[in-house]
Amino acid sequence: MSNETGLAGIDYVIVATYLIGILAVGMYFARRVKTSTDFFLAGRKLPFWAVGMSIVATDIGATDFIAVAGGTYRYGLAQANFDWIGSMPALVIAAFLFVPFYWRSGVLTVPEFLGRRYNAAVQLFLAVCWGLITVGLVAITLHATAVLLRGVLGWNHLVSIWITTIIVGVYTVTGGLTAVVMTDVFQLVIMFIGGALLVTHALSEVGGFASMQEQIIASGPEYANHLTLYLPHETTTPFPWTGVLLGLGIVLSTSYYTGNQNIVQRSLGAKSEWDAKAGVLFAGALKFFIPLLVAIPGLAAIVLLPDLEHADDTIPALIQLLLPPGLKGLMFAGFLAAMMSSVDSSLTSATTLWTQDVFAKIRKWRGNPFTDDEKLRFSRYLTGLLLAAAALVAPEVERQFTNIYTAFQTMFALVQGPTLAILLLGVLWHRANQWGGLIGLISGVGLCLFLSTDTMSASFPSAEPFLFISWWSFIFALAVTVTVSLLTDPDPPNKFDELMKPEKTSKPVKK
Repeated sequence: MSNETGLAGIDYVIVATYLIGILAVGMYFARRVKTSTDFFLAGRKLPFWAVGMSIVATDIGATDFIAVAGGTYRYGLAQANFDWIGSMPALVIAAFLFVPFYWRSGVLTVPEFLGRRYNAAVQLFLAVCWGLITVGLVAITLHATAVLLRGVLGWNHLVSIWITTIIVGVYTVTGGLTAVVMTDVFQLVIMFIGGALLVTHALSEVGGFASMQEQIIASGPEYANHLTLYLPHETTTPFPWTGVLLGLGIVLSTSYYTGNQNIVQRSLGAKSEWDAKAGVLFAGALKFFIPLLVAIPGLAAIVLLPDLEHADDTIPALIQLLLPPGLKGLMFAGFLAAMMSSVDSSLTSATTLWTQDVFAKIRKWRGNPFTDDEKLRFSRYLTGLLLAAAALVAPEVERQFTNIYTAFQTMFALVQGPTLAILLLGVLWHRANQWGGLIGLISGVGLCLFLSTDTMSASFPSAEPFLFISWWSFIFALAVTVTVSLLTDPDPPNKFDELMKPEKTSKPVKK
């Protein structure tokens, strides 16, 4: 067991090499960005393996390596459901039901797709909601990165936030999705290596998995359910089995992988429909291993670090405790890669949403549409502005939320249920019309805000009821959309067919 604090000289060399490598990869691919399509969708030239690896790298940043380990330390193995039930089935649904429609329609964003399916008001409302949430996600991830830097290096929280901001900003502002995806591929490899190192050392220190289970059970009655995947409905944790099955398995996971611009944008940049679907399925296969890399260290920390003040400090504390010089630097680089991949991905998606669905629409309505050069230049300026805004907000995360994972899911729960409702009806039911989609979406988000108030939250069995809020907002938006659609005139009969017509607005890029 290592008793050293901070990093040794060899560790700094490894971390510096990683950072220089990331910047070099990002700047190399930045040279290929000539148009706004290059910036937003990597010129629609991404192969399936890059799509899949980038989806996973985007998803397992701060959410998994810091927050899931912390959540497992605090609540137990039920946290792993967010990567098994909460990922793999939804990615299969996304690959075969939604991705073909998205790719064939030639859209740049999910709100743009729904705007064409329903109307421009749906597009604008959803883009603003997701645009604000995505900037919030960048802020949360910057905070998570600062937690890691503070725990391992002892750096000041604000200094850590702004260092990460500058490094990520350099290649994201210049390179767009091309640079982000290719750095994600590199970062995913580093993440898996780093995660495997920590799991191996943690299990060795506690005497193996079976011994770890015995020691957790012997730690006290408060850990009685920490080794259980499904917790009772009455649990006060955020993960009752009813919420996991309904809110997570049906709503949050499906909406996340089919309606979240951060994820969908990668498949939109695929070079063919086959690559788009295969990339999403490849991501599902990779996701199987994630709980093994992040939940097991959280469980081991219960035995090794029983008195942690903040659950989100689990990973930094384990790095300090277990790893010798050299491995500590490699592990640190792996988790830094996880943080940076989430920041750059969310940032690119936020820029795409605000540019394509808000500002480009406003310019078009005013009769002065963007030229492609103007859109590319505007997108780069906006990327820098949004990143700076997120960095200013990031210090507030620790004061507002007890756990990073709760912060993520609370933000997602505000819009994912209603988004999934109008997505499902928009694809599966031709009779859903523009007024049904608009009123269903707005009323569903309104219900989310109402249920999130302190008074209503207290009526749920869980202290943090985002899973239940997602479920009921989905059911409510579904019912409202169907009812309003049946009570109002149908859309033109060819509206759906024109939207879904294969390769109407985009062609596969020839190899």
